[in-house]
Amino acid sequence: MTVRDTSRLTAPARRVVAADVTTGPVDVDALAAAVADAAAGAVVTFGGVVRDHDHGRPVTAIEYVAHPDAGAVLARVVADVAGRSPVDAVAVVHRVGPLGVGEAALGVAVSAAHRQEAFAVAALLVDEVKEHLPVWKRQVFADGTHEWVNCA
Repeated sequence: MTVRDTSRLTAPARRVVAADVTTGPVDVDALAAAVADAAAGAVVTFGGVVRDHDHGRPVTAIEYVAHPDAGAVLARVVADVAGRSPVDAVAVVHRVGPLGVGEAALGVAVSAAHRQEAFAVAALLVDEVKEHLPVWKRQVFADGTHEWVNCA
C-alpha cells in the first residue's frame, strides 16, 4: 500500500540529473546544486573520500579501474533507485583512475520533500552503487605494497 504525501503540491519528479563514471574530479557541491528543486525541502549529499588508512595500515593512494560497462550499470542502478523512491532529483558520480588521500571517489546528491526520504535514498544509492558497479580498487600502502579490493 502506497501512502500519498499530502504535504506535496505535485508528485515527486524522480529525475536523474547525473549518473556518470568519470576520470575528472567529483564536485559534491555541484551535484547538490544540480538536484535543487522548488519542491524539495531537503538536499542530502554524500562524498566518499579517500582516507589515509585501511584495516590499520596507512594508505597513500588508490586507483579505481572500471569495467567498460560501468557507465551503463551506474545509469541503470540510479534510474532504478530514483524510480522507486519519493525523490525530486538524484545525481551520482563515481571517479576512476588514480586518487590521492582526501579526493572524492563517489559523489551522491538527493533532493526530496522531506529529510527522511533524502537521507534514506542517499544511503540506498551508496549501497546499491557499491554492490552493483563493476569498479575495482587498488590501494597503495605506505610501505610500497598494494592490494586489490572488491575483486570477484
